[in-house]
Amino acid sequence: MNGERRQRDSCDGPVVSPVLSTMTANAETEADGGAEPSGFAQRVDAMILARAQRGDMQAFAAIYSVFGRACYGLALRLTANAAQADDLVQEVFLKLIENIRSYRGDAPFGAWLKRMMVNATIDQLRQRKRVAEGDPDALFADLENAEPSAAENVDAWALLSRLPPRARTIVVLHQLEGYTHAELATLFGQSESYSKSILSRALQRLQNAVTPSPMVCV
Repeated sequence: MNGERRQRDSCDGPVVSPVLSTMTANAETEADGGAEPSGFAQRVDAMILARAQRGDMQAFAAIYSVFGRACYGLALRLTANAAQADDLVQEVFLKLIENIRSYRGDAPFGAWLKRMMVNATIDQLRQRKRVAEGDPDALFADLENAEPSAAENVDAWALLSRLPPRARTIVVLHQLEGYTHAELATLFGQSESYSKSILSRALQRLQNAVTPSPMVCV
């Protein structure tokens, strides 16, 4: 992770962002908040799935009532843009109508739908190519002189939204959604070192935003 090494070439131990610690703690609290499953872990009745696979639109409405909020929440975390998140949810549920017959039950339906949501977001990133996909340096180049406001310094999600879209997606998927670098490599069509490098630089940027003073090695 060359970016991280440049920041702490003589320091030992990982750079830990208190911003990510807060967001991770919040995510774990939400996941453990009750006895009933929530988010993409919710269950959907097998009969509803069977009806949806036969084209029953009321069944699709029932699926949306279960997973719509989870889909929007994930899309918003990945895009940091409410309008884009709305568009992605609509796109995914339209794709769901077309592709639900391909669901075979090998994984929980929520996990299958979540993967559709993630894939749709990454497809959108690919369509918005503004920098060379394989160049982490170019990804962060436009942010070198950008400083967060005082309000953003105390708002974890506002800070996260300032990251480049691809970097934000990698941070959310790895740190909050539990994706491995091997899985990210497959999703982005890159090597594992690619996501590791971007993750390192993104976490360092978040760390610097809340602790602007230089690091001192002792």
